Parts: sequence; structure tokens; C-alpha cells
Amino acid sequence: MSSLKIHDTQALDALTGGAFSAPTSGERAARVREWLAGEPSAEQMQEVFRELSARDKGAARLLRERLDEIKRAKGQEAIAAEWSEKARHLLAQPRLNIADALAWQRDAAKAGAPLSREPLAGVKTQLAERIKGIEDLQNRVQVQREAAVLLAQRIEVLSTKSWKDAQLAVEALRADVPQWQAQAQALLDDANWGSVDARFPPLLEASRSQLQVVWDAFQTALAQATAAADDANAPLPPVPVWADELRQARGLPPESAPPKPPKPKVDPELKARANQAVSEALARLEQEVAQGHGKATAGAANALRNALKEHGRLVDDKLESQAHAALGAAGEMEGWQRWRADQLRQELVAKAEALFETVPAAAPPAPAPADSEAAAIEEAEAESPAATPVPPAVVRKPRLGGRKMQETLRGLREQWKQVDQGGPPNHALWKRFDEACNEAYKVVQEWLDKVKSEAAEHRATRLALIEEVKAWAAAHEQSESSDWKGFNRAIHQFSERWREAGHLSEKAFAELQPQWKEAISHAAAPLERAQKESVERRNAMIEEARVLGEAPMLRIDAVKALQQRWQAEAQTVPLDRKQEQKLWDAFRKPIDEAFSRKTAEREKASAALSSRDRAVLEASKAVEEATASGDAQKIRVAVAALEQALRGGEAAAAPAPAAAAAPGEAPAGEAPTAEATAAEPAASEGEAAAAAPARPAPKPVIAMRGDDRPGARRPEVAATATRPGGRFEARRPGGPGGRDARDDRRGPPRGDRGDRFEREDRGPRLGDAAFRAQREAQEHAQAALRKLAAQAHGEALTQLMAAWEQRSGEQVPSHQELGKVVSPQVRQGWIQALGKAAGGDASEALLRLEIAADVPTPGEQITARRALQLQLLTKRHEAGPQETWGTDVAKVLGTGFDAGAARRLQAALKALLRR
Repeated sequence: MSSLKIHDTQALDALTGGAFSAPTSGERAARVREWLAGEPSAEQMQEVFRELSARDKGAARLLRERLDEIKRAKGQEAIAAEWSEKARHLLAQPRLNIADALAWQRDAAKAGAPLSREPLAGVKTQLAERIKGIEDLQNRVQVQREAAVLLAQRIEVLSTKSWKDAQLAVEALRADVPQWQAQAQALLDDANWGSVDARFPPLLEASRSQLQVVWDAFQTALAQATAAADDANAPLPPVPVWADELRQARGLPPESAPPKPPKPKVDPELKARANQAVSEALARLEQEVAQGHGKATAGAANALRNALKEHGRLVDDKLESQAHAALGAAGEMEGWQRWRADQLRQELVAKAEALFETVPAAAPPAPAPADSEAAAIEEAEAESPAATPVPPAVVRKPRLGGRKMQETLRGLREQWKQVDQGGPPNHALWKRFDEACNEAYKVVQEWLDKVKSEAAEHRATRLALIEEVKAWAAAHEQSESSDWKGFNRAIHQFSERWREAGHLSEKAFAELQPQWKEAISHAAAPLERAQKESVERRNAMIEEARVLGEAPMLRIDAVKALQQRWQAEAQTVPLDRKQEQKLWDAFRKPIDEAFSRKTAEREKASAALSSRDRAVLEASKAVEEATASGDAQKIRVAVAALEQALRGGEAAAAPAPAAAAAPGEAPAGEAPTAEATAAEPAASEGEAAAAAPARPAPKPVIAMRGDDRPGARRPEVAATATRPGGRFEARRPGGPGGRDARDDRRGPPRGDRGDRFEREDRGPRLGDAAFRAQREAQEHAQAALRKLAAQAHGEALTQLMAAWEQRSGEQVPSHQELGKVVSPQVRQGWIQALGKAAGGDASEALLRLEIAADVPTPGEQITARRALQLQLLTKRHEAGPQETWGTDVAKVLGTGFDAGAARRLQAALKALLRR
């Protein structure tokens, strides 16, 4: 048995794609989900669920949900089939009751039938179309009745005119009357005619018979009138107007009407009483008909009929005719209004029943899976789809909330009352309407109970808050608190809690609001007193600010102190934001006006320096233009002119000729040389350096203790040791910085320190625009000069490497291009080295050049460089690499050209030529 079970598990694992052999629960659930996406059969899902529920309840939940879904679907299919059969039974009946069709839809929705899916959607549409056809047929009956009345009126009007006019109009009537009859017959032949209301067929039949009688009589009378006109002996028609016209045409006098038999004489008093009673009933009926009140019209018509029954033999003929006409009009109106009132009632009933929607009830929580495998199998079998499908439970859920439901019910009941006033009542529809409204009112009642409980709770909360505020006010009434911000924060918190305490009725709120205002006013009284005193102090500070602002000399220290006092006051006592802003504006206004006057005076004073600023701006503009041209000579001349303008000289001074340029500068239009680039600093810095006394250059140290790697930062020990007053010399007794010179190092007394340095007279202060313009112009000029110098060095070195490669001394750059660091003799030595045959080794010369330039050496040459540095330490009296680098370059140029050696030589010369 155990082996059989293992075999089944392996088969199910293969079926589900490894859902049983997956190592984790998440992977098992994922594989079950993938397997379910393939739409397996219900039997397979049941088998997998039976085995998997004992192993992994989480993964088995997916199968349970799918099985439950299949079960619900089968249940809904059964319900749909049942209600579909009922709908088809209704449709198959020869006479369909509209109320039964509407009840089918309502009851199907209550039972949870899926009306939006087939087959119920189709039969629902068929029922709706059948109901619409019946209602349309009933409307057409009403229209046909009105058309029959109009045709009869046309015929009656012709009987009051000449027979010749009637003879002219008879052709149109011969077309209209049969057409009406055909339309009436089409109504009778309609498939839905058997389902119309029972009162409509008699109405249509009465209209048909009445119109046919009138039409037959009209045709007979017209035929007699035509025959009488042709034959003088023919009998006259029964129409009085036509008979009189024919009698006059024959030359006969008009026939007098036969006198009516006289009525028996009655008591005049009884006759007057009868006429009055019938007239009053007639007037009431006519008034109700005119206003369209169907219900009142029926009562008035019954009263008039009773009056005619009682006094008909005593009233006049004219009054009796008026009464019968009014009763006919009332009857027609009653029939139409009854139909219309029922339609309106049906709509109101549908609206009342639609206040709830039918939704499936939530499925009960699944029981906890059994621990044992046998219990899981029993549970799965009990929930198997093969079991009898149980239709899902449904619940009715309100569509509206409490308040909205109350307003809707009130509106529906008011509309029902208005319908009852316009037509006779319908007790069956009223019962349905009242039941739906009572069911919906349960939601309103529940909401009202909840509102009442919440209102009681909110009232209790507000009363407790009032008592809390009173207690807090009593505790802080006598305390002299300095934390008015905290006091104000507490008052605001109480106010926020009152606003958020919940809704109350108008009556309850009007009762509690005065108590709250009294309590919160009493609690805020200390703060209001402090705010009043603070406002008085701030007004005093505003007056002080006004006095300071009106003073001829603005005292900045007093203004700062006053502003600090204001800030301290504002941080101590809080005020209303608008009031505080208003006081602050009043405080700062006189001070701002004073500063504005001071600024205006300063600008007025600075206007006198506009000529110098203008000269500096023009010189700065000239420097920018020269910088944009890219000519080093023009840039230096423009910078010199700017320096002269800054010193207060003539801004438009003529530039110095090219011949008077500083040593090393290239003429205008030529590229700057390395010598010119070496003298790169700004004019002002150069002049300052020239004015300072030159210091003796210390002897460089070739090797020292510490980091001797190329490019490493090295402390200036030698310079510090040899600099007067340096660290080592200061320790030497009697030296410039020794103990004997302590008094000298202290310098002159403090009072005489102002004369230690003589500050250069730089003239009046520049304006902001001029200062910024000259600073930016100088920065741009220096950057352009550096860029040009770098370009010049790069071109010269490239040309030198090309001369080495081609062994051509003529291609060696000129003295000006190489710079002042390369003397003519050194350049001539390079040319001679290129003129000789290539030979020798340049490794040591390259190492010496890299040591002199302090540039990195390739990794494979590091050991040789350190060995060379040790050798140089032993030869202290020989010239170092910094002094012999020109000769070393000549040695390299004398050897054969090599790309690696050329890169090392170019890197070293790039650093050496900039010194």
C-alpha cells in the first residue's frame, strides 16, 4: 500500500510539473499556479488537492479556491437554467402580465441568478422588448381613440355647413376613415394584443363602432342630399341645415321644427332648487377636469350623476346637455389618468426596490486542514464538485448611506402622494412600494441610532473638555508664567480639540457654545493681558525707531540693539500673525527709510568717482578684446594699460612699442616664446617682486633622507636652514633669530606697528561694477597667457623632436621659441649634436634629465635612477643635473632617435623649460 501511494505521488508530481518535489513552499505554490494555468480537469485537481493538502496547506489553498470556483459556477448554472425556464414559460404565454415579468427580474436577482450572462441576459432582453411592445400598443390605443374623436368631430362640423362643402370634403374622409379602421385592425392583429390591459380593448371597439355609425349616417345623408338636388320629388336629407338649403333651392318656405311636447308644470321653487344643485355639481366637475385632478374628478363625476338621478326630470334641457358633456370628458380623463398613474407608480416601485442590490454572500472561512492524511481526503471528498450544487447565499446590500437613504425615501413618498392626488389608488402597487420603503427605512433607523449615540458621545466629550479648560484656567490663573508661547499653544490645542470634538445638532451646539466661549475666554485672560502689555512695549520701540530714523546721523549700534530688543519681545509674547506683521512693518519703516537715505547719500558720493570707474571699465573692455584676439603681445599691453588705470594714470595712454617690450616678449603677431612665458605673472605681481630685494639662492640638495620617489613632495630643509631667522639658524646663539635677537624679533612697540609696512596708495575706492570688471579681465588675460605659453612650449618641443628624428639642425626651434632658460650656446650645442653621426648611449643622460626636472622615471629604470643618485652624492664638487641639463639634452640628441626616449626627453624638457 505504501509503494502504491509513492507511485501515485510520483505520477501527480510529474503531472503538476514538480509541485510535490519542490524544496520550498513558494516554489510548490508557483508550480501549482503554472499547472492551473493549463486548465486541468476537475478530477485531476481533486486528486492533486487530496494528496497535497496533507503536505503543504498553502499550496493546496490554490486548488481549494479553484474547486470552490468551479462549484459556484455549477451552482450558478443551475440557477440560471431554472430562471431561464421560468422566463421562457412567461414568454410562451399568450397573455403576458407586465407585473409578472417585472417580478421575474426582481426575484431572479434576489436568488442570485447571473442576469448579465447568457442565457439569462437573452431572455431578460426578450422580456424587456415584450413589455415595451405591450406598453407601446397601449399608447397607440389611446392615440387611435383621439384620432377617432377628431374624425367624428370633422364629420359633425360638415353637417353644420352646406351640403356642397360636405360633398367636396367627402373624398378626403373616404381615405381617412378606412385608414383609421386599418390602423385599428392592425392593433387587433398585433401579437401582443392579448397582453394589453383589460380596459383597452373595449375602448378601441367603442371608438370603432361609434366612428362607423357616424360615417355611415354621414354618407347616407349626403347621398340623399345629392339625389334631392337632382330630383325635386326626392325626399330631403335628415340633416336640418342641408334640408333647409335644398328646400330654399326649390323655392319652398323653411319648415318649422315640430314643437316638443310640453313638460308637466312643476313648482318653480323645486325647479330652481334642482337647477342650482345640478349647476353646483357641474361647476365642480368642470373645475376638476380643467385642473387635471383625476382622483377628485372621479368624485365630482359621481356627485353630478347622483344630482342628475335626483333632479334630472326637473332641470332644463340645456343644463342637462352640459352635464352629460362634462361627464363624457371626465370619463375619458379618468381612463387616461388611471393608466398614467399606474405607470408612475410602477416607476416609483422600481426605484424603491432598487435601493438595495443583491450580492453573493461572503464565503465562510475554510476550516483548518486536518492534520492527518485521512481527514484531508474526507474533507476533499466532502467538497468535491460531484456533490449536489448548493446555490450560493445572497445578501441585500443598501446602495445608499443613512442620510442619503432618508432623503431618497422622503422624496419617493412625496411623489407617491402626488400620484395618488392625480389618479385613483392602486392597492397592489402601494403594498409593494410600502414594503420596499419599510425595508430601506431599516438602514435609516440604524443610521439614526448611530447618529444619536455619536451625538451623546460628542456632547459628553465637549462637556468634559469645558471642565478641563476650566480646571486648567484655575491652575494657571495665579501663576506668573514666562512661557507665553507654551501658554498660547495650549489655548490653540484646546480650540482644535473643540473643533474636532464631533458633530452636534443645532440645538445642542447652541446650548454648549456659550459655555465654551466663557471657559476659553477665562483661560486666555492672562495671555490677553500679556499681549496688551507687549503691544504697548512694541509701540514704544516703534517710537524709538522713528526717533533713530529721523536723527541726522544713523547710529548702527543703537539700531541693532533696538532690533534685538524687538526680537526678544517677539519671541517672548506671541501675537496674532496679522497684528504682529502690522507692528513689525511700522517698526521697520523708519529704519528702512534711514538706510535708504544713507544708501542714496553713498551713491551720490560715489558718483564723483565715475570718471575713474569709467576708465577702468574701458581698460577692462580692452583687455577682454585683446584676450579674445589670442595675441600675447596685445594682451600684455592691455593688462599694462589696465594697471595704469587702476593706479589712477591716464586710461588712454599710448601703448608701449613692441621694441620696448620686456625681455623675452615676442613682437606683435608672433607666437610667445618660452622665455616670455617664464615671465608670466601679472604686471602688479612682477613689479612687486622687482621692488623686493633678491635673496641668495640656496644650494639645492641632490639627495636627502625621506621619500626620494619622483614627484614626491620634499621639505625645503636647506632653504629653511639658510633663510635668515629660519628654524635652525634661530637656535644659534647670536644669530639673527637666536636668543640674543629676541628683542629684535619682538619688533617695535605696539603703537609704532602702523609704520612697519608702507601701504601703497591705490587711489579712491572703485565701484562694484568696475572692480568686478577689472578682476575678471585680469583673470581671463592670465588664463589666456598661460594657455598661449603652453601651446608655444608644446609646438617648440614637437619641432625639436622632429629635428632629432630627421637629424636636421635647421629644424631646431629658435632662441625665442625655446625661452630664456635655453641660452644661445646651449641651443648651438644641440644643433651640433644633430649634425654629427648618431651613436652612443643616452640612458644616463635621460636619467639625469628626469632628476633635474623631477619627473617620473619608467618602472624598469627606477633602480638605475636610485643608483645614479647615490653616485651623485659621492661627487659633491661636480655640477648637478640641474646645472648640466642642457649638455645632457645634447648627449641625448646625439644618439639615435627612439620613440620611448623621445617621450622621456619631451616630458623632462616640458618641466625644465617652464622654470
